[in-house]
Amino acid sequence: MTHSSDQPAIRHTPGDRQQLSTPREASHSFPQSTVDYSTPALATPYLKVENVHKTFGQYVALRSIYLDVYPGEFLCLLGPSGCGKTTLLRIISGLEEQTSGRVIQAGKDVSHLPASKRDFGIVFQSYALFPNLTATQNIAYGLQNAKEPKQRIRTRVEELLNLVGLEGLGNKYPSQMSGGQQQRVALARALALSPGLLLLDEPLSALDAQVRVKLRTEITQLQKRLGVTTVMVTHDQAEALAMADRIVVMDKGHIAQVGTPRVIYQRPSTPFVANFIGVMNLLQGVAISPEQVRCGNMILSVAQDVVSPHNAVTIAIRPEDIWVLSEEQLHQPNLPNVLTAEVERVEFLGSGYRLNLRPDGDFKDSLAVDVSTHEARRLDLSPNSRLKIQLPPELIQAF
Repeated sequence: MTHSSDQPAIRHTPGDRQQLSTPREASHSFPQSTVDYSTPALATPYLKVENVHKTFGQYVALRSIYLDVYPGEFLCLLGPSGCGKTTLLRIISGLEEQTSGRVIQAGKDVSHLPASKRDFGIVFQSYALFPNLTATQNIAYGLQNAKEPKQRIRTRVEELLNLVGLEGLGNKYPSQMSGGQQQRVALARALALSPGLLLLDEPLSALDAQVRVKLRTEITQLQKRLGVTTVMVTHDQAEALAMADRIVVMDKGHIAQVGTPRVIYQRPSTPFVANFIGVMNLLQGVAISPEQVRCGNMILSVAQDVVSPHNAVTIAIRPEDIWVLSEEQLHQPNLPNVLTAEVERVEFLGSGYRLNLRPDGDFKDSLAVDVSTHEARRLDLSPNSRLKIQLPPELIQAF
């Protein structure tokens, strides 16, 4: 199972993602966590990366990488530039050789096989289409090299054009096609030989936002329909959260965390993962008991045991998990972690607003808080206005 250092891997049945209710989708009470952290057993891994290490001179690109990818799974390698995700993809494909370690595909050690001897299709960020060939000819290229019969090639190319939504466009050259259409041709070409493994190297990064959203849905649906094991590199968190069965978050050549999108977002295992995935409030404090942290002059309760008293602690909470309290909610007895805060800035996000609030006292950090458009109508969001907010203990994570 994939892991890094002492963090346990999170196993997830491919495709088994339940919808998560957030506090704002529930009633106006304060809910317990609705996240399901069960880890069902999976099949034998289709792809195994075992203790892979890669150096370029004195530079260590990858260190002690262990990774299991299961049959039919859509796995995303996610991380900032320079974290090693593309190097790992190239090692899996044979385009780069590891310094040490093994790559096993379908039970076969392919660690030292050239790319031409491995069973995969790949789609690059740049599409890498032949400009002097039509869409049909680009898709047929691998089939022709494999000496497939001409009728088989014609039938297969027609199937693929229909599969990726390009029926009737087979005679167009890449220069006559949009970026989204070119990416579909590249995807069809990668699938032409029915590979056991599909590798995607930031396939959507060159497209505009609307086309990216449309294509990520199409690619995910197509991958599930075909059942092809897929590994995708991306630096786009929204893309990974929307497409992946599991996400591998990488940082400086090692794996920081592995888990379902829901677990990675809701239960990051390190401050790096918490800060990299989405927006996170990170507050510095000191533990005063196993379930209490002092931040400035405020004592915050948390729902997990933190480190021993007097040790420094970082606590994390998402902007959407902080509640702006109504008068009715203020009358609920024994509400923990209620603060008074001043509005510093209001940012309109279309579907809602992001507030920057400065809590009273010597609280050193401002807080980002997300509210819906509907909720904003009942609030005074003018600068210097004051709001009562709550940080629900069960939604706070401590590091």
